[in-house]
Amino acid sequence: MKKNSKNFIDRSHANKSNVKPSIEDAQKAVKTLIAWAGDDPNREGLLETPKRVVNAYLDFFYGYNEDHRKVLGKTFDDVQGYDDIVLIKNIRMESHCEHHMVPFIGIAHVAYIPDRNVVGISKIARLVDIFAKRLQTQETLTMQIANAIDEVLKPRGVAVLIDAKHQCMTTRGIHKQDASTVTMSILGEFKNDPILEDRFLNMIKIKSQEC
Repeated sequence: MKKNSKNFIDRSHANKSNVKPSIEDAQKAVKTLIAWAGDDPNREGLLETPKRVVNAYLDFFYGYNEDHRKVLGKTFDDVQGYDDIVLIKNIRMESHCEHHMVPFIGIAHVAYIPDRNVVGISKIARLVDIFAKRLQTQETLTMQIANAIDEVLKPRGVAVLIDAKHQCMTTRGIHKQDASTVTMSILGEFKNDPILEDRFLNMIKIKSQEC
């Protein structure tokens, strides 16, 4: 299981061996899309758009340049024997669907049961961003967060639930604005003990999010 989890996480870096296009190449691609959409990329209002889009993409997809192991690597073992659920809930999450490259936005709830040590709570929120700031499916994102915690912290259990709205459904296609998608990944004691899973769900009291 550990081996499969690691391979699953590393899949997001599969493009590292390829030659990365330059910023100039990316800006030319944006100009091509503007022209394809039917507008003039050389008119005044669009002259700086390729640069702005590329800069936005640097923010949208910075997760490809981050290492979850470094973020989770600093832990604390002086927790006076605490051995129950640690839950960080209502973490706002913004990602992009890999099928249409449009946003899906929602919240993540992340819990784990420490074995010997814990990690700073802000590191869990940062971990969510590391994987969210990539081209994703929600199912993959949910599993990557859980597997990363399981791999690095080696806790007794991990539970991750994401509730998000996808603009590929709300702004195009079927235009179902109120539909949200809920995904969950549970490992270790959360998976083996239904009572723990129920405690997790009761603690987060999930509701559809207005995104």
